[in-house]
Amino acid sequence: MLTRCALTWLITICACCQAHAVGPDCSRPMTLALHDHGLLYSAATDSGIDKDVAEELIRRSGCKVTVTLMARARIWQLIESGALDFSLSGIRNADRDKFAAFAWYFSNKYYLLARKDAGVHSLADFAGNDKLQLGVIRSFRYSESGNTLVDTLQASSRLSQAGGLEPLYQALMLNHIQGMLIEPFDYPTLGEKKIRDITTIIAFNDPPVPHGLIMSKKAVSPAEQEKWRALVNAMRADGTTRRIFEKYFDPDLAATLVNF
Repeated sequence: MLTRCALTWLITICACCQAHAVGPDCSRPMTLALHDHGLLYSAATDSGIDKDVAEELIRRSGCKVTVTLMARARIWQLIESGALDFSLSGIRNADRDKFAAFAWYFSNKYYLLARKDAGVHSLADFAGNDKLQLGVIRSFRYSESGNTLVDTLQASSRLSQAGGLEPLYQALMLNHIQGMLIEPFDYPTLGEKKIRDITTIIAFNDPPVPHGLIMSKKAVSPAEQEKWRALVNAMRADGTTRRIFEKYFDPDLAATLVNF
């Protein structure tokens, strides 16, 4: 028979367990937007890492979440206004920190993809040749060196912006641009479209950049942000995130992306 002290202790422990087990508030329908970006999500195949992550988060939360496809620039606008609750694979900067919170689930480096006939062997080569144009996805930010290159070339009217990767690949093949910034998620497309034959990949000497679940601060309260962050962290801790990445990358590369 339990003593009064032991019973009180047991009740306290159970209450704490229940408190920690409480998931996100599902009292209203929520919204999440994907963007078309290589292995992160392909609209053509309706598949990708971010879709898998979204489905697992929705399953674990028990919430009703409407998932749509949007351009990246539109996603950030709606996250800022509070009209969109979530997106995925976002990176932070000072401006975004004002209206968005994050839960990290992978980290990767960025690269310059340059045409071989441009004679580029470094970022300095590209920046120093005023005849070269760089292509980027509108509203995207990159690593420190990548952002510096983008901002420098934009100030010199040497930046071409597009809503997604496809028009940039086409512009690169046609020599309308001579370089673009890419991630590991873009590698398969380079081979499919014969882009690899005419280009070279130049690495930035920057540390990997964390990417995560994007949460609108206007739509999702700080307490709820912590609950969603806990779901993301649990997926990393139990190996679910790694297994998702291993569907798209070899195990060694998957490990470098999710272990940070």
